[in-house]
Amino acid sequence: MAVINAYIIYVLRPSYDSMNHSEPTTTTPVLSCSGLRPTHPVEAIDEFGARRDMRVAGEFPLTIKVDDREVVTLMTLGTHPELLALGYLRNQRLVESVTDIKSINVDWERETAHVETHAGQGIVDWENKLSKRTVTTGCGQGTVFSCTLDKIYESPLPAASVRQSTLYGLLSNIAKFNEIYKQAGAVHGCALCEETQIELFVEDVGRHNAADTIAGQMWMDGTSGGKKIFYTTGRLTSEIVMKVAHMGIPILLSRSGVTYMGLELAQDLRVTMIARAKGRHFLVYNGADTIEFDQVPERRAATANRRFATG
Repeated sequence: MAVINAYIIYVLRPSYDSMNHSEPTTTTPVLSCSGLRPTHPVEAIDEFGARRDMRVAGEFPLTIKVDDREVVTLMTLGTHPELLALGYLRNQRLVESVTDIKSINVDWERETAHVETHAGQGIVDWENKLSKRTVTTGCGQGTVFSCTLDKIYESPLPAASVRQSTLYGLLSNIAKFNEIYKQAGAVHGCALCEETQIELFVEDVGRHNAADTIAGQMWMDGTSGGKKIFYTTGRLTSEIVMKVAHMGIPILLSRSGVTYMGLELAQDLRVTMIARAKGRHFLVYNGADTIEFDQVPERRAATANRRFATG
């Protein structure tokens, strides 16, 4: 496998600053740098019978082990496997603090991410956590552990609001990304945003992997989610709502749809849920009171005026 030395994550602003984030932790894990190339050249035949040089997205198994104890196997592009492993452990609440982790070393020959803790004793209360798992709708069948569900209500999300004009600006900027999707398709993209700026953008074969990778980077940097917007190209399921809540992000934005369980959980956790967002269109499924409608499109304004006039 061809290993590249740089993570394919766009960082458009510093990863933390004194106003919007906490300081990075003083003891962060040592990470290997074993990212793979995201796409691979292949040949295909088109509808005219002509040969075409194409590129397809990578997909590789990565088994996460904590102190040599196997936790899970994920299917991933493999572009930033260390951050994926880190974010997975964070969002599943299997490890309480990033400072508990000494190092993460990825070995693609063995398709393994070796996570070493400072204590060297693996995941605390692992047998109990392992016994209670829920298979989710995540691509490739995701898994949620009991500890993920048990702790999701422990830290209430901060109050947040967002302007309609900010959403439009953000959607316009996000269109400049999705490079892997443009080359090969078959991937989802997720972004960590503040106002109209995209701070991190990650693509992977599953939206949950991209979310976990962003969570891993936030954990490494000590980044707070309180003023952030989380964007995804994928559907808003209960699993994605849980991940965003664990990351402390109060606003969730997607170009796709929502599931009923995802909506119920967003209501319980007070996550602003905005979906089917593209161009000048969006639907607020939860948290409409947090949206400042400062740039209503003309057609909608005209319809509203007619309704008021006839009322």
